Amino acid sequence: MKYLSILICSLILTSNIFAQDIQELGSVNWLRDYDEALAQSSELNKPVLILFQEVPGCVTCRNYGDNVLSDPLLVDVIEHYFVPLAIFNNKGGADKKILDKYNEPTWNNPVVRIVDHKGENLIKRINGNYSTAGLVDGIVQSFTERSKQIPQDIRLLYDIATTNPTAESTYSMFCFWSGEKTYGKLDGVYSTTAGLQNGREVVKVVYDPSKVTEKELTKKGKQSNCADDLFEGSNGFRKDKDPKYYLKNSEYRKLAMHPLQAARINSLLGQGVKDVSEWLFPSQKLALEKMNSKKALYDLDFDEAWSEMKMNLE
Repeated sequence: MKYLSILICSLILTSNIFAQDIQELGSVNWLRDYDEALAQSSELNKPVLILFQEVPGCVTCRNYGDNVLSDPLLVDVIEHYFVPLAIFNNKGGADKKILDKYNEPTWNNPVVRIVDHKGENLIKRINGNYSTAGLVDGIVQSFTERSKQIPQDIRLLYDIATTNPTAESTYSMFCFWSGEKTYGKLDGVYSTTAGLQNGREVVKVVYDPSKVTEKELTKKGKQSNCADDLFEGSNGFRKDKDPKYYLKNSEYRKLAMHPLQAARINSLLGQGVKDVSEWLFPSQKLALEKMNSKKALYDLDFDEAWSEMKMNLE
């Protein structure tokens, strides 16, 4: 009888919070019960984000789980702002009933729907776009359709997802701290790195040329006396020991940060903004309150630093 009770409790837990290591589901903690998801949606006043996924699935399904649904910032947003629900489209039973309800095909590539507490669609189903940007765009739309202000961290996630860092320029200047402040705030800039090259203080700027051109970067830099010379390539570049000076000297240094986020926050702090908490993701806000570690994570490899930060919260 004791073992039967344990088994029943285990089954109930599995039907509700689906903490999994299934490749197709990524790192999101999904619910697996539709009615429970709607109940939580009503109680928490959060939409339900439904993933219709083939498990086990094809290459597209696995890639969607490995890449999009394992992006740490996207996972953070999904788990904080939505009630996540996974429906397997190649299973029968309760899953099949929900597929029929939404007229979703079985044995299909990933589809995402965002619905309200009654199960009504808030946006058009997301299908055919298996990128992080595609899902983030749908998330943004779900706020717009509810006439709700889009949180700054979601705006930031959209910028990260839609910035393609394929170009690099290195500028010399009188002070690379000022240079990082100048370039870090510009739309299209993916990262900034302060360093030394040819005996000069420089800032290496990685950016998306479809959003900002080298000519525009140079113009903005000259307006702040941060573009004395434009170096061809970064041969001989040596990173400074005090990267992101303003960020390093703030309480935010102990947080794992995406390079684009770090560039923006460092620039804001350099401009005199004291509170940049709206630019933080949910787990970062929690870490700022709870972490006692003095170790600086902001300039380390993002994925590794994020894992360490999350581990410190457990």
